[in-house]
Amino acid sequence: MPDGNAGELPTWDLRDLYPSPDAPELEADLVRALADARAFEAAHGGKLAGMSGAALAAAIGAYERIEEGLGRVMSYAQLLFSGDSTDAAVGKFYQSMSERVTAISSHLIFFTLELNRLDEADIEAKLADPAAAKWRPWLRDLRVFRPHQLDDALEKLLHDKEVTGRSAWSRLFDETVAGMTVSVGAESLTVSAALNKLSDPDRAVREAAGKGVGAAFGERIKLFSLVTNTLAKDKEIIDTWRHYERPGSSRNRANMVEDAVVDALVTAVVADFPRLSHRYYAMKAKWLGLERLQHWDRNAPLPGDGDRIIPWAEAKRQVLGAYGGFSRELAAVGGAFFDKPWIDAELRPGKAGGAFAHPTVPGAHPYLLLNYHGRARDVMTLAHELGHGVHQVLAGRQGYLMASTPLTLAETASVFGEMLTFRALLEAEKDPARRRFMLAGKVEDMLNTVVRQVAFYRFESLLHDERRSGELVAERIGELWMQVQTESLGPAFEFTPEYRVFWSYVPHFIHSPFYVYAYAFGDCLVNALYSVFQAGHPGFEGKYLDMLRAGGTLRHKELLAPFGLDASEPAFWTRGLDVISGFIDELERMPS
Repeated sequence: MPDGNAGELPTWDLRDLYPSPDAPELEADLVRALADARAFEAAHGGKLAGMSGAALAAAIGAYERIEEGLGRVMSYAQLLFSGDSTDAAVGKFYQSMSERVTAISSHLIFFTLELNRLDEADIEAKLADPAAAKWRPWLRDLRVFRPHQLDDALEKLLHDKEVTGRSAWSRLFDETVAGMTVSVGAESLTVSAALNKLSDPDRAVREAAGKGVGAAFGERIKLFSLVTNTLAKDKEIIDTWRHYERPGSSRNRANMVEDAVVDALVTAVVADFPRLSHRYYAMKAKWLGLERLQHWDRNAPLPGDGDRIIPWAEAKRQVLGAYGGFSRELAAVGGAFFDKPWIDAELRPGKAGGAFAHPTVPGAHPYLLLNYHGRARDVMTLAHELGHGVHQVLAGRQGYLMASTPLTLAETASVFGEMLTFRALLEAEKDPARRRFMLAGKVEDMLNTVVRQVAFYRFESLLHDERRSGELVAERIGELWMQVQTESLGPAFEFTPEYRVFWSYVPHFIHSPFYVYAYAFGDCLVNALYSVFQAGHPGFEGKYLDMLRAGGTLRHKELLAPFGLDASEPAFWTRGLDVISGFIDELERMPS
């Protein structure tokens, strides 16, 4: 449907997954999956140690086929729910599918648990068979969790209770936010639309939006505090049973990255707060003619920057043109998302806020969700999510079990796609004033990705650490939030009271604890990678596409080695942060 001057916006068609929630094909897949899972359990339970390498390879292949079938069902349910989480029928369907898939997959839990009980010598003997060797990366990543595995009965209990535990609290959060309205002046807006107003050129509108969002979430802050406290305690209980050293360790292990590497990233970013965010926002306050900035000024457009509405068709041309300037193959894969109904960019009530790329399953294709308002930032978001989608398509050839990458690497193609788009647009722009606006916008996006996300990570760390001593009241959570926001954004800001509740709208804290540093990891990684590309590294395009095709089969050291990069070295993070600082240097030299 049209959105003002943005033109006709696409909506996705999920029929490539299933024709409808009551489709016979969906029911047949669930019935077949249950029969296959039961047969798989009966055939292989307690027998893995005695299997040959070839037999184990066949068993893993069968396991993958069942899991992919269940993944298709849940992808469909999740995408329907994201399209309209206020529809009671959709919510019921989503919960029903979650429960049925959980029940079916309970017959499969034994497989990974039993594999992890095999000793290394036995595993290596089986991997000597070429058929089994194919699965080495999957077994490598599976066995990372071996020290934290509980006995089978406890693992099954945790699995079965997920639908009434974390998943239920996440659903409560999603449905609450999706059903909220925010008063901005005389308008009653969705949360997504109200947050978009924080980038309005009119400061009075931004202030009204900031206070409206604060009021709406403030009215429900007890609920959001309860959800946050409960999930933090739930995580503490599970982490304690699994013997994780600290709250973020389980996430780092899932990301196939060492705690020390994450610590190095966070330490480097925090140390650079003064030369990055503090320095930039002091400049921005002067540009806006303000002594101090309020939180609603953080994403304000610069004076004279009209930030015109960019029609969807133009956004498509800009992004695909930038992708094509780097790689024809990249642009061809990306073009399919526009040629086919794989993108939902329409603005409508009940739709999930923000943006994401859902990989679904290799037997289908990814889908992209955006809320396209026609701003320059929305074009960058399109470039970002299309990068995810292209990555997911290229990695799909690795199969369901090995296509997905750790979160730290999942941002590589998306951030690289953003950088390609930005550089192409900047080079094409000849007006010095427009170039300054574009450069400032890019700096702000990078600060939001690196500085803001590391601040989010520090907030989570403080909250989860303190939760171990007892429940935190909403006021205390607000204090922790203000502490990290003050240190990260710097002395150019002062914060009005309603900003104390702004932590409560961030979905990552609910859905994916300690996920947020992956954005900073990806941004700094791509900055370093892009500098290698600019330096004319031989064969860069081919190596880059090979990196995307590898999916989850390689770790970050192996993926970066062809480019001469190593994320475990402190200089790696400095190299990435230097790119942001260099952009700020350039802005300082420009006449204002």
